[in-house]
Amino acid sequence: MQDDIRGEILKSLKRVVIKIGSSIITQCEKGQASSVNGLNADNVRSLAGTIRRIVDRDCEVVLVSSGAIMAGRERLGLHRANLSIPEKQACAAIGQSYLMHTYEKKFEKQGLKVAQILLGHDDLENRKRFLNAKHTLEALLEHKVIPIINENDSVTVDEIKIGDNDTLAATVACLVNAQLLIILSDVDGLYTSDPSIKRKKGESFPEIIEHVDCITDKIEKLAGRSNSAVTVGGMYTKVLAAKQTMSFGVPTLVVNGLDKSVPDKIFKGKSVGTLFWAGREKIKTRKHWIAHTLKPSGEITVDSGAAKAIVNRGKSLLPAGVTRVEGKFEFGNAVCILGEDGTEIARGLVNYSLRDLDRIKGMKTGAVRKIFGENFYEEVIHRDDLVVL
Repeated sequence: MQDDIRGEILKSLKRVVIKIGSSIITQCEKGQASSVNGLNADNVRSLAGTIRRIVDRDCEVVLVSSGAIMAGRERLGLHRANLSIPEKQACAAIGQSYLMHTYEKKFEKQGLKVAQILLGHDDLENRKRFLNAKHTLEALLEHKVIPIINENDSVTVDEIKIGDNDTLAATVACLVNAQLLIILSDVDGLYTSDPSIKRKKGESFPEIIEHVDCITDKIEKLAGRSNSAVTVGGMYTKVLAAKQTMSFGVPTLVVNGLDKSVPDKIFKGKSVGTLFWAGREKIKTRKHWIAHTLKPSGEITVDSGAAKAIVNRGKSLLPAGVTRVEGKFEFGNAVCILGEDGTEIARGLVNYSLRDLDRIKGMKTGAVRKIFGENFYEEVIHRDDLVVL
């Protein structure tokens, strides 16, 4: 059954985004040559061969690659665990050039051209720049060039970071309308329980979950949600990336990229790793941008009646349904909409600043008109600017 599902995905596969974790191109296995400037040239060479075979299937490839900071640490000799933000940025700056040089050299031997694209959250939050990035990627693919994307870590700080390359890969997969996102990691997929926990004698080892068609609280907990604050790039971020792509109609496959036989197995439709795929109709590009690319600037809590109207009937949010506002938002900012129990139910673009909305929360339309006159918005968030989660 799993092979059938994967086979169906491969039938329509014309464009794939592949995310390469740091461990894939920096770790050295027994018997391999030592890394050069923190990068494993053997693994990059193997990856180039894999991409060549995918391209020969008449499939376009976009890469999202980690590894710049790791390469920079090696080059600068900064091996201690805790680096300052400027040190990390310096590592990213010097490491990115070595990363691209290695890719270019190994891919050229396979007859493949590569291009570097560095993105930051500002590039994706601004709608015009978001579309410009999309057009640039389309032009590169049209000219048979492999885009290699990384976050612009040399200048971004935590407040404006996309977050991690799993999230970036998911955003890129939706940006270019890919038919599949493959995340190459150092784990085999999502397990039924934590495989790192020592087992008692006779206790069975956890199994790989081959297919996830709905990301529930249980799935997020299996992925280690409680550790997400301290673990960047762990399984939890991969599950969140899959949640983002699934809403856009893009399947995500998390596999062990250290096993060099895995890519060929994928393209034969074999059951490797964990496939996140619901087969549902995708939401529109603009609404996906609102839900998954924009960073919310605040929260709006609504009563049960407003929550039902939004979730069940696709209605706009009116001032009368608002019970509480928090954050620092202005007109046009993205905000989270919370139910009475504090659960996020939707996101949207707000028509009022926090200060103005705090004045009119809970009011009927007539009362709002008396405050602002005729020049006011009836909706706090119009349904066209609102995405139910």
